[in-house]
Amino acid sequence: MAGFQVNRRGLAMVAWAIFLVLVMMTNAGIAERTLKDKTNHQVFKEKTQSLLHRVVSFLWQGSKAAYEPIWPEMEFGWKIVIGTIVGFLGAALGSVGGVGGGGFFVPMLTLIIGFDPKSSTAISKCMIMGAAGSTVYYNLRLRHPTLEMPLIDYDLALLFQPMLMLGISIGVTLNILFADWMVTLLLIILFIGTSTKALIKGVETWKKETVMKKEAARLEAEQSKADGAVQGYKLLPSGPNTMRYDDVPLVQNIYWKELSLLVYVWIGFLVVQIIKEYLQTCSVMYWIVNSLQIPIAASVTVFEAICLYKGRRVIASKGKEVTNWKIYQLLFYCSCGIIAGVVGGLLGLGGGFILGPLFLELGIPPQVASATSTFSMAFSASMSVVQYYLLNRFPIPYAAYFVLVATIAAFTGQHVVRKIITVFGRASIIIFVLALTIFISAISLGGVGIADMVQKLADEEYMGFENLCKIS
Repeated sequence: MAGFQVNRRGLAMVAWAIFLVLVMMTNAGIAERTLKDKTNHQVFKEKTQSLLHRVVSFLWQGSKAAYEPIWPEMEFGWKIVIGTIVGFLGAALGSVGGVGGGGFFVPMLTLIIGFDPKSSTAISKCMIMGAAGSTVYYNLRLRHPTLEMPLIDYDLALLFQPMLMLGISIGVTLNILFADWMVTLLLIILFIGTSTKALIKGVETWKKETVMKKEAARLEAEQSKADGAVQGYKLLPSGPNTMRYDDVPLVQNIYWKELSLLVYVWIGFLVVQIIKEYLQTCSVMYWIVNSLQIPIAASVTVFEAICLYKGRRVIASKGKEVTNWKIYQLLFYCSCGIIAGVVGGLLGLGGGFILGPLFLELGIPPQVASATSTFSMAFSASMSVVQYYLLNRFPIPYAAYFVLVATIAAFTGQHVVRKIITVFGRASIIIFVLALTIFISAISLGGVGIADMVQKLADEEYMGFENLCKIS
């Protein structure tokens, strides 16, 4: 009996020993697994942080700045000659399409003359200002093709021009902050999309013009048989027009109330830019003064939007078509104005690359769309030139020369195309010029951007954001 108890005690002790060993082995396994998990987690965390650190370092290094202005000496040679020819063609086509011609100017200034991309953007804005000013002066004397009103639609300008200027101001700031490659993809997608849209609209307008020409010819033939005389046929205001251009005294063709509101916005923005020069960059007061541009622009656009919504004002250039404006439509169009300005200020282009196709979609006749788009660009481009001048972004001799070239080219382009439209009786020519200009701009600017990006990658240059406070 005693032996049995001893064996029981021995078995119990063995069992406890085995249990303790198992517990220790389990704890050791758990500890090892926990240690491995912590190690793996730490390794993953370090890799993630390393990747994020590399991305952040690529995009932002406060002590580095990639921008170094390159201003070649101004001397007569083949570069000036070719640049003048390209600039002349770009300004002529751009003024006709109502897009400014920046898609020609920026590649020409970068690839031929030899400016750096940011300086090319600034000089391009100077050229757009000259071309727009010349075109506006030309158009101010002209009347609407079919209606008793000026060729420029002032109500349309009141809705878009303040937002365009606000967007320009934002775009100029982004031009300082962003690296060139950051906007290349956006530019290609945006321009190919708008040029395709304009081309489709041009084909539709061409077909309508063909149908109405045939109808006009048929009616004239019937009248000739019935009365023995040929009588004129007036086309519908909403369709292709009769190409009637009436020159009237300049004073009688300007809506002074609307023009004064647009000048108020321009002067307000100018005052803000001048005050900013006497403030410390990036200080609290600097941003407060800078933000004053928002109420200045919004006050005029909101006033016009409310009048359109309540029916007190109409976009008269559409003819008898009545548009019941919805709030979301007005918000969308105002947003388009801001986007057009941002793109223009960022890339040195005219906002007409977006406003032109947008006006056509609204049913505005091509001549009015081109004239009104250019009218709005004259204000926004001149303001961006002031901003670039205060930032010392372009050499004055080069800018003055190319402004003169663009001014002469725009006036010449308007005169020639007006004659062509009168002869052929097709306003769709303006739309095709618009589509062609945007498409060429997409290819040229996209090519320049990609080439610049590849070169910087090969040279291992800094390609991130710039420090606004240091650069300014």
